[in-house]
Formats: sequence, structure tokens, C-alpha cells
Amino acid sequence: MVPEELKDKVPPHNAEAEQACLGALLIDPESVANVLRFIRPEDFYVNANREVFAGVISLYEKGQKADLITLTEELRLLGTLDRAGGPGYIANLTSVTPSSANVEYYARIVQEASVRRSLLRLSADIVVRAHDDSTESAVVLDEAQARIFEICQNRQAVSYKSVKELIPETIKTIEKLFKDKKDYTGVPSGLPELDKMTSGFQNSELVIIGARPSVGKTALAMSMASNIAVKERISCAFFTLEMADMALMQRLISSEARIASERIRSGLIKPSDFNALMEAAGRIYEAPLYIVDMPNIKLLDLRTMARRLQAEKDVKIIFIDYLTLITHENADLPRWEQIASISRSLKSLARELRIPVVALSQLKREAEGKQPNLADLRESGSIEQDADLILFLHRDREANKTREERSEVVETELIIAKQRNGPVGKIEIAFIPKYTRFESIEKRQG
Repeated sequence: MVPEELKDKVPPHNAEAEQACLGALLIDPESVANVLRFIRPEDFYVNANREVFAGVISLYEKGQKADLITLTEELRLLGTLDRAGGPGYIANLTSVTPSSANVEYYARIVQEASVRRSLLRLSADIVVRAHDDSTESAVVLDEAQARIFEICQNRQAVSYKSVKELIPETIKTIEKLFKDKKDYTGVPSGLPELDKMTSGFQNSELVIIGARPSVGKTALAMSMASNIAVKERISCAFFTLEMADMALMQRLISSEARIASERIRSGLIKPSDFNALMEAAGRIYEAPLYIVDMPNIKLLDLRTMARRLQAEKDVKIIFIDYLTLITHENADLPRWEQIASISRSLKSLARELRIPVVALSQLKREAEGKQPNLADLRESGSIEQDADLILFLHRDREANKTREERSEVVETELIIAKQRNGPVGKIEIAFIPKYTRFESIEKRQG
């Protein structure tokens, strides 16, 4: 219900600021480009002002300057002169404008009022949706969050920088890279060979790690997350849909402490292992790593939690184990359509939060025993289309079955099957079965 004091109240607007902004543009047509950083015709509340501004933009797009004569003629051609108040209203705009020097200030006032009106419309829509019992509350929440984010994005002014501003920033970045001796610009995976080819996991990108069951998708993702959060101290979130959070932590402690995972699970650890175990637990304890343990998590819940984690913990990368365990809200859709929708949504989430989203994915049964390719991605071809980077894990499991039992290290292929902005190829990495951990071959040999 709308409170009594708000009923029949005029939505936020400032007619004087709208007129002053338009008058300033007629006095100084060169200001159009500056004003367009903040507002568009729909940001004007008064209809006549909206039409006048649309006419100014129409002239600007044609490379012509707006004045009383050219604007009146343009509005006549557009058929909106009467709705714009006619020649008399347009002529009066310059007389009510003190100066064109404050045009940016006027534009910001118009923008501010427009944002408030947008929030009011959204609030009204939320009230209606909240009373609709046929819609899940999670759907209403997700839509509300997305629309608020859209309002925030629209409010951000489009700007530019001169090379005088960019050169010092660029030199600082180059100096930092030189001092750090790093070959990447994104979030480091912990595998130097991979980081050299990808420059790290890049913001706004969807990364897919695919493999057949029991080849080591989760182990690879946890090895990467450990490097990111424990070693590099970069805030990281890990959505575990298949494995319980305690089991995941046991794996992480085993990997960090270099104590065989089966000994930790069975409790058959030696007294001498406790020092290593406690030191590893201490390093992990201080790490900015956040585990979300929710089997069959709904897509909307995942998106909501991701937004919350970034807002509260400033996460720089998200891992999802794994993609096909995410539950779609519309269970009636064919499975391939559900996966396609989930894939698109994860890509959209990466762009919205401007961080890498790394999702694990099963491969088709046909990929067993052969080198996988893009066609082996399970359920939907849109995963291949939406992903910016696709990695495959591959090793001959039958040939390595007995070898894994007796060997400390099993060589595994990490295949870069797709990279939108870089090369593709193969990398040899080392799988350490007793620690369920992946490392670079160079590190093992070093």
C-alpha cells in the first residue's frame, strides 16, 4: 500500500533545471557532447523538454549545431514541434537560462531526478510482483537486483582520458609488472605455463574446465583457488555443488600440508604430521577464500550470492563445481535449453561483476579414452559459444590406473581448446594423487 502522505505526490523532477540545461545548449551548442555523458531524452520529466532535447540530439548526430532556427526546423521535420511547445517555448528557453557555463551542473540535476523516478517505478513494480503468489520470491529478488544494477550502470557518466593521463598509469603498470616479474594481467591460476598463454584469468570472462568424471576437475579448481586465495591473498569464492564443504577443506589441508588425503580421512596421521597440518591450517585460516556449500543450487540463488560476495568480500574470481548441477527455475524446459540459459547467465554474471567466473563441466561419454574437443561439452553447444576460455583435462586413465597407485606424480594434459583473445595449445601438468593436487611440471622438476 502507498502511504497517504505519498499519494498524488508529483514524482521527483526539476523543470527549471531541465529548461536551464536546454537553454544552455542553445547558447553553447558545443556543450552537447558533455551533457550526453549524463542524460538522454528519457531523463527529462516535462514532455516538451524531452522533445526539445531529442531534437538537439538529432541535429548533433547530423553534425549540425542547434539554435532557435535549426532546432525549430528539425522538430518540424520530426513532427514533434507542437509537442515541444512550439517556437515560442523554444525561444523562451535561452531567456530563462542564466549562463551556459553551468550546463553540466544542470544536467546532473536532471539525471538525479531521473534516477529517483526510476527507483520509484522499480519500487512500485516490486510491490506488485511481491503480491503475485505465482512468482517465486527468488525470481522477484533477482529481477530487482538486476534492475537496480542497471540503474546504477546508467547513472555512470561516460568519460574519456587523454594520453597525458594514460601514459603515467601505463608506465606504473609496466614498472609493477617488471618488479613482480609476472607474465599475466589477470588472476593467476598458479600454473605458470597456463598463465603465460592466458595472462591469467581475465575480468568479465567465462572460463570452462571440462573433463570426464574422476579425471581431476575439482582437484584442478581447488589447486587454482588455493594459489589465488592462500598464496596470492586474492579474494576468491568457491561454489561446491557436488562435494561437502568439510570434504573440500580436508582436500585443501591435505594439499597444503603435503599429507596424504586418505590418511587425513581415516585419521591415521602421525604425531609428526601435526606441525605441518597446523601450519597449513593456519595459512588457510587467514586466506580470503569463501565456500558456498549448496547442492542443486538454483541459478537465481547463485547469482544473488555471487553479488553479495562481491559486495561484502570483494571477491575477484568465482569457481563453480560444477555447471550442470545448477538448477534452473523452469524445470519444464528441455535440458539443453536449461544448460544454455545457465551458460548465458554465468557469462552475463561475469560481465556484470567484472570478474572471471570459472565453471567446471562434465564431458560426454564419447570423450572417454580420447583427447577431448569442443564438441564433447555435455548437454549444450551454447557452453562452447558463451565461454571465453575452455580448458580440458586429459589423461589415459586405464593406462595410468596402476601407475597412479604406485607413482607420486601422473603427467596430465591441460588443453586450451578455445581462447577468445589468445592462443590455443597443450600444457603438461603434474597430478599428485595422494594430495589430490595439480602443479606445474617445471615446479616438480625444480
